[in-house]
Amino acid sequence: MAAPTTALEGISDQPYSRRWAAMVILVLGFMLDLLNVTIVNVAIPSIQGDLGASASQAGWIVTAYLLAFAVTLITAARLGDLWGRKRVFLLGLAAFALTAAWSGVAQTAGELITARAAQGVAAALLAPQVMSSLYTLFQGRERATVLGLFGVVAGLAQAGGLLLGGLLVTADIADLGWRSVFWISFPAAIALLVLGLWLIPENHAPDATKPRWLPAAVLTFGLIAIVFPLLEGRAHDWAPWIWLVLVAGLAAVGLVAYGEHRDPDRRAGALLPIGLLRERTSSVALLVQLVAFAAFSGFLLVFVLWLQDGQGYTALRAGVVTIAFSAGGLAMAAFVGRLTVRFGRFTVLVGCVVGAVGTLGVLAAANSANTDIDPWLLAPGLFAIGCGMNLVMPPLTTLFLSNVSPRYAGSASGIWTTSQQFGAAIGVASLSAVFFGIAADGDYGSAFRVSAFAIVAALVFSAVGCLAFPSRSPSP
Repeated sequence: MAAPTTALEGISDQPYSRRWAAMVILVLGFMLDLLNVTIVNVAIPSIQGDLGASASQAGWIVTAYLLAFAVTLITAARLGDLWGRKRVFLLGLAAFALTAAWSGVAQTAGELITARAAQGVAAALLAPQVMSSLYTLFQGRERATVLGLFGVVAGLAQAGGLLLGGLLVTADIADLGWRSVFWISFPAAIALLVLGLWLIPENHAPDATKPRWLPAAVLTFGLIAIVFPLLEGRAHDWAPWIWLVLVAGLAAVGLVAYGEHRDPDRRAGALLPIGLLRERTSSVALLVQLVAFAAFSGFLLVFVLWLQDGQGYTALRAGVVTIAFSAGGLAMAAFVGRLTVRFGRFTVLVGCVVGAVGTLGVLAAANSANTDIDPWLLAPGLFAIGCGMNLVMPPLTTLFLSNVSPRYAGSASGIWTTSQQFGAAIGVASLSAVFFGIAADGDYGSAFRVSAFAIVAALVFSAVGCLAFPSRSPSP
């Protein structure tokens, strides 16, 4: 196969003839990342039984992927701009295939956690190249269509991971059990790698910013140090050194922001530009996203853990129940754009409230049964949570990006996605620690109740936070 050598330095006047085929490969590649965020959730009980993973290790299996993705993302995006987005995307696919295989053969919980972290790095290599390449390949009305489709597919893929994971674990193909949730990505990534070599054109950013390795390394340390106490604090009885780790993490993040801001020559393309964080719309949007996405991501983990460990559901049955969540998100997809344009920040506020009400609905249903709850009782609440999530995330992204000053345009997208993934890591880490801590005595009902109330509190906080948006911010 002859690989296309078109170098699209920005936006080409002549559309690339295979752009729609390239779009399919790029979007499917991104779906691999999203599927692997949640596909492991329903496999956690099986992994714990097979590998003897502790409660904190179970949390790390999910969190390591999200955290590695978050800390690598901005640097990976800059590598794509510099070396070529196709090249880095294909490198990410190759690494993703290898790390999926490594996860599938892991013999200990520690090895699986390491493999999942490596897989998160691979996902970070491929993910940022997708949106940049789509933006370059398409123009005008085509671009709007593709980006809209991208948003719908992204939402379905993350929730679909729960269903696919449940199907694979229950089917026990070739006696692989939970290992199949990782092996499924191996042939998919290899196939996309071969097709991508043929169909995706190379493209670069003409004004690419070089990666800043030292600030990136310090930021990595900081984010890991913030998450570490959430997962390991209880296991170490919240010893003083646990708190010192947390303080060191916060200090490291502050050091990166201050260090780059202090040097005028490094402010352009800073990893954490203080000027952007001082803008009210940007700072509020980042905070609301961090807390809300932590709540939604944490829910998707503790809910399926409660279904399997507390209600006796199989992995497949737990995955099938979450179809109601996906349906809620899909139901909102057709309206959320118009709602955002008309109501702006209030769309996000309503989404947080709907998500909180949905969580309370699921909790009310959960309190009505001790074991083997009727899934239809859970469906309305799950549907509402899916609606709420889709009323929060796309509008919030629009509000953030449409109000960013031009001088921060290059940094804003990376900071936004990093914040989202870090929020997911925080949510999974904290809520899994709460759930497993209470469920240690076998009281899964109380574990889910406390987790659900924490989720509701986070969404209410996010809803109140929406009121801090400027009342007359620029139109999205």
